[in-house]
Amino acid sequence: MRIFRNLLLSAALAVAVAPAHAEEGEHWRLFVADHGESVVRAVDLADGAVVGTFELSAPARLYRTESERTVFAVQRDADAVSVIDTGILLEDHGDHADLDVSAPRLLEATVEGDRPVHFVAHDGRVALFFDGEGVARIVTEAALLDGDANPAEISAEAPHHGVAATFGDHILVSVPNPDDPTELPIGIQVLTGEGDPVGGVHACPGLHGEAASGSMMAFGCEAGLLIVESGDDAPSVRLLPYPDDLPEGKTGTLLGGVALRYFLGNYGPDAVVVVDPSEEDAFSLVRLPARRVDFAVDPARPRFAYALTEDGDLHKLDVMAAEIVATAAITRPYSMDGHWSDPRPRIAVAGDEIVLSDPLAGVLRIIDPETLQETRRIDIDGMPYNLVAVGGSGLHH
Repeated sequence: MRIFRNLLLSAALAVAVAPAHAEEGEHWRLFVADHGESVVRAVDLADGAVVGTFELSAPARLYRTESERTVFAVQRDADAVSVIDTGILLEDHGDHADLDVSAPRLLEATVEGDRPVHFVAHDGRVALFFDGEGVARIVTEAALLDGDANPAEISAEAPHHGVAATFGDHILVSVPNPDDPTELPIGIQVLTGEGDPVGGVHACPGLHGEAASGSMMAFGCEAGLLIVESGDDAPSVRLLPYPDDLPEGKTGTLLGGVALRYFLGNYGPDAVVVVDPSEEDAFSLVRLPARRVDFAVDPARPRFAYALTEDGDLHKLDVMAAEIVATAAITRPYSMDGHWSDPRPRIAVAGDEIVLSDPLAGVLRIIDPETLQETRRIDIDGMPYNLVAVGGSGLHH
């Protein structure tokens, strides 16, 4: 009887501490920057409703943070970076996540400086590099949400097209070409949190492009990828050289795999390269049937990535096999001739759907990742261009 009473008491306590009125839910929200206008629109994916329109000072490139709580709008031609609270809050409780959805809002805090270009979110901090000054400004999401726009600053040796990233307690910052700072950087310097150098410069001529996958970071160089991992007292940095059997080329844009540790990079105009730094044969080239417009990794289905080519075809890539496994015609052709910043489609993955901006058609195309078939469209004013997706599933209370 005592055991039975204890069981009843345990059951009563379990009911008492269970989440009250909790329901499982999922919510995805898109943030879409217009190509010609200084505006960003927030769109709820489920019904296509525009739930926020944010006027900026110039057209923006959009980046999300690791938590997806904020989206940064980098306005190179307005010398400013604005920050949008996505209204999507996912709190991890170990055995489940809580999902809270509210209206998105443009924060009052901005980060200003001469010609902001590179954004890197890593280890809970954001590093913004201002090419016109050669200065990295480092902020935290929590401080910006509290209205604090007073960042820490790290100065490089000269203004240049550079990059910075936080890595644990250290900071990685690009080193300009000493002969001509208008050329691409020549390497990476590791700094303490106070900005003091640690060791010498890690050579990476032609540095451009960076990404994180798990605890590892990579930077694109003319000779290969510069791989950064945790070390005993400071980050460990090594060059992973391109193999001799790769054709002439280099990687200048990198994406990091989620759940699987790998990097996906561009390689010439009509190929991508899958890089697994843990393998002896680290580089696998995937030829595309036409010139590449954009590419993205799939966080929900880690084995797959997607690439759009200028003929309007979307290709599904199996990154483990390093091959194209499906192709479907999606948009009109978008020639890669012309200016690099001409309006062309961009790809985002939102849970169980792929979203493709189609600026000349004024729509967002929603694609089934299994079949690559378009399932619906969302009409957008203007020319929808750069976009990011935020969201996920959790318990609503």
